[in-house]
Amino acid sequence: MLIHVHVSPTPMGDENGRYSCVEGAIRVIEQSGLEYEVGALGTTVQGPAEQLWPLMRDLHDATLAAGADRVMTHIRILEAKDDVIEASMSDLAARITH
Repeated sequence: MLIHVHVSPTPMGDENGRYSCVEGAIRVIEQSGLEYEVGALGTTVQGPAEQLWPLMRDLHDATLAAGADRVMTHIRILEAKDDVIEASMSDLAARITH
C-alpha cells in the first residue's frame, strides 16, 4: 500500500523554525522504519496497511504535539487487491519520463 500524506498545520511553525510542526510528523514517519519519500507537497509512505493506518493517526497527532493549534491532514491511498501488481514508489518513479 502507498499513502501520500500532506499535513497542513496552523501555524506552520514556531520560534524553532518555519516547518517545525511538519517536521514533527516526518519524525514519526522516520521512526516507523517504513520506506518513505518527502516531497515538496507531501510525503509518500509505503508499507502494510496494518502499519500505515495507525501511522496516519500518529503523524496527525505529532503535528499538534509539535505546536500546531490545528491541523488538516490530506491522505491519498493506492492499494491493489493483488500484491503482484502492487506498485512501489520506485516502480512508479521509474515509469515517469522527462
